[in-house]
Amino acid sequence: MAEEQAAAEPVDAKTVSESELRSLFEDQALPFMDQLYGAAMRMTRNPADASDLVQETFVKAFAAFRQFKQGTNLKAWLYRILTNTFINTYRKNQRNPYQGTIDELEDWQLGGAESVTQSISARSAEADAIDHLPSSAVKDALQSIPEDFRMAVYFADVEGFSYQEIADIMKTPVGTVMSRLHRGRRLLRGLLADHARETGIVPDAASTATMRGRGRKTAAAEGRVEGKEAR
Repeated sequence: MAEEQAAAEPVDAKTVSESELRSLFEDQALPFMDQLYGAAMRMTRNPADASDLVQETFVKAFAAFRQFKQGTNLKAWLYRILTNTFINTYRKNQRNPYQGTIDELEDWQLGGAESVTQSISARSAEADAIDHLPSSAVKDALQSIPEDFRMAVYFADVEGFSYQEIADIMKTPVGTVMSRLHRGRRLLRGLLADHARETGIVPDAASTATMRGRGRKTAAAEGRVEGKEAR
């Protein structure tokens, strides 16, 4: 029993040998590589830059792995390194940067805003759309959103991070995260709605009105027929 309890305790990375540290890092961190690459692609929008960004992230993460507190959120820790590396290096020199300005909102006067200490407990409509719409449509829509809004939506609705975790990753106040997420979701919702109408997944407003009109006419005609039969 004592041996099982000891085995369940987190390894102290500060005291293990270099080879043990490398093995521990490979076991714990490498499984996140594909997810980090997906995030890197949404940041850089360039495969070569994304690969370089992920590689540099893992180099930095391994160098700092002895300082990582075992048993805490490794995924969020890796994403924070990824985001910091992007901000400090690739945002300045990326091959295909986003051209535009980001409205740095500090207020978070959102419709029905949750508490700043609350985690994202319920899935958003955007998260459901990401699951059900074609991946190419979601990717194109996300790539059309300004960078800060895009990453807030990605971290929340794709990766499932809480407000506080996103704030830690992006080094911004929780209120700013909520504002960016609110605006990013609104932009994404509009783009996905346009795609759904264009592809016929849902009818456009004109078609819906026409269909409703036809439905009312049909119902009226059926009512007249029923009236005649009753007589």
